[in-house]
Amino acid sequence: MFGDQLDAATAYHDFLATSGVERGLIGPREVPRLWERHLLNCAHLGELVELGESVVDVGSGAGLPGIPLALARPDLRVQLVEPLERRYTFLREVIRETGLGDRVAVARGRAEDVAGEFSGGVVTARAVAPLATLYRWTLPLCRPGGHLLAIKGRSAADEIAAATDVLAELGITSTPEVVHCGPEGDEGTTVVRLARGDQPLRRRPVRAPRTSTSNRRPRTPRTTGRKKA
Repeated sequence: MFGDQLDAATAYHDFLATSGVERGLIGPREVPRLWERHLLNCAHLGELVELGESVVDVGSGAGLPGIPLALARPDLRVQLVEPLERRYTFLREVIRETGLGDRVAVARGRAEDVAGEFSGGVVTARAVAPLATLYRWTLPLCRPGGHLLAIKGRSAADEIAAATDVLAELGITSTPEVVHCGPEGDEGTTVVRLARGDQPLRRRPVRAPRTSTSNRRPRTPRTTGRKKA
C-alpha cells in the first residue's frame, strides 16, 4: 500500500500510538488496530482519486484520512484543515516527522473560515459530521467538476436519504453514491462519493433585516379608563 513511503507510514503510526494517545487524539484501545482501522482504511481512498489531484481534507483531527492518503499517493498534494489548536500543532509535527512538508500543508480554521482561500479537485472527510451538515461545510471547498469523498459506515445510505433537501438547496443535481474501495468486507472502506458539478453553488437566501425599533412610530400609552378625582 505505501511502497517506498512505508518508513514514513510507520513513523506516523508510531506517532499516533504515542503522542496521539497522550494528547487525546487517539483512544488507547485503538492502538492495536491502527494499521487496519485507521491508516489502511484511509489509504484505500487513493483508488478513487485521479493522478496528480489536489485534495482538501476537512476536519483532519489526527490526520485522517489526509496523511495516509498522502503517504499512499505521492503524486497528490494535500491541504489539511483543522480548527482546534492542539490538533493543528500535532499535524504540523506529523508533517515534519514524516517528511511530507513539500506536498502536505495544514491550515487552522473551520471549513467555512477557509472557503475562498483554497480549493481542491477532491475534498475528503472522515468522522466529521452527518452528510446534511458535511455538504454545507465541504462543497464550497470543492472545485467545479470535483468530488466529495466522505468515509462512512453502514449508515451511509440513511445519511444520503436524510440530506437530499440540502443538495437541492445548494443546487447540486448529481446523485451521491455509496462505493467500496480496498478489500471486500469489513477490511475495506465505505465511501459516499458526490460529484460537485460545474454549476455555482446556491447560497442560502438572506432574510430581510427586521425593522429597527428606533424607526417605529411611538406607541400610544394605554389608559386605564379611570377618571381623576
